[in-house]
Amino acid sequence: MASTSTVTTLTIFSFVFFIELTVSQQISTVDSECTGRWIHIRTLPSRFNRDLLSTCNHYPLTDDLCPYLANHGLGPKTHTRTRSWYRTDPLLLELIFHRRILEYPCLTPDPNLASAVYLPYYAGIDSLRYLYGSDVNSSADHGSDLLSFLTQDSPEIWSRRSGHDHFLVMARPAWDFSQPLTVDPPIWGTSFLERPEFFNLTALTLESRFWPWQEQAVPYPTSFHPHSLPFLESWIRRVRRSRRTSLMLFAGGGGTSSTPNIRRSIRLECTNVTETEPETLSEKIKTCDFVDCSNGICEHDPIRFMRPMLQSSFCLQPPGDTPTRKATFDGIIAGCIPVFFEDQTAKMQYGWHLPEEEFSEFSVTIAKEDVVFRGVRIADVLMSIPKEEVARMRERVIEMMPRVMYRRHGASMGLMNKKDAVDIAIDGVLQKISSRG
Repeated sequence: MASTSTVTTLTIFSFVFFIELTVSQQISTVDSECTGRWIHIRTLPSRFNRDLLSTCNHYPLTDDLCPYLANHGLGPKTHTRTRSWYRTDPLLLELIFHRRILEYPCLTPDPNLASAVYLPYYAGIDSLRYLYGSDVNSSADHGSDLLSFLTQDSPEIWSRRSGHDHFLVMARPAWDFSQPLTVDPPIWGTSFLERPEFFNLTALTLESRFWPWQEQAVPYPTSFHPHSLPFLESWIRRVRRSRRTSLMLFAGGGGTSSTPNIRRSIRLECTNVTETEPETLSEKIKTCDFVDCSNGICEHDPIRFMRPMLQSSFCLQPPGDTPTRKATFDGIIAGCIPVFFEDQTAKMQYGWHLPEEEFSEFSVTIAKEDVVFRGVRIADVLMSIPKEEVARMRERVIEMMPRVMYRRHGASMGLMNKKDAVDIAIDGVLQKISSRG
């Protein structure tokens, strides 16, 4: 078996080769379908992207990311024969997005023709040295090197719109890049998004704050990256016919302290509920199923939670250390209706991918205060929803599935015609930039 360092080296060189090959083939002829949609990929020195991949195992306080660099950031396959299921680490979204945007049909080598400029900077990976490494006391400097490059190398590209037409992906919550520049000693996070010079660019983050203009949350990558339309359609058929033998499911950790909080309430309810027998079924179903994902044991093992999600009608999505959850999107992939306990978990985050005005059509919201302090039982609320309404909501969840998945790079043309999370993010970026005039 090859060593981790050897696999990492091969992954990096494979990725570099593809980037150089694709960039050299960027479209240079004007196409009417690309009017207003041209994107220029800014050529950055390797220290801003590929060199950072060699640090994938440098920070002992974090997981070793090296194994998950495989397949251009999708990670290793869950089993040898699959072409659509991977052990994906969400922190490698920057790598996934970079590989995918190289297939965007409206790329131009001329920045003067571009409506948007993509910065292939792996900000989340670079932030690790400030969060966990030797530069922890210099976290206010995060972004200074990138800014120097943008303002000194072909400065007219950056200055023509003061960065308004630039965008990048930051595969961490925005809070991790929001340390005030003047805090001494430093607290958690870097100051990248607090730099006034970057206030104009668009940052695609896994979780956004609700006030800054420049931030927009995009879905966490799941382990599902279909390679063809027939496979996606086959998976959807499986989701539709799956027997939902549990009313609700919580896949997660936490909730073990004595302090009142929503995760503790969920654990207590799931532990104390009894089986209930619906009138239309001869066999009993569980009221609540629980998959303990404590200590990160589910992070790269989708088999642990995908099957229970396929067997549950509702997936509980309580906030944790931060409001948002990757499990929200895992559940949607499984056709499991999400149950939210605060709007910041998804409704106020993913407006491009999960339109706010449609939220009640595919999800349930129960105020966490009602559960924690007012004695509301989650199961009672969910059992009160008519079966016809549950079936309709599940169908809407299935319709949302393509919007939140990240299809595999090099996918078949049929699947490429169905917009996924990257396509919708690009559409949103272009609209956001054009709205600024």
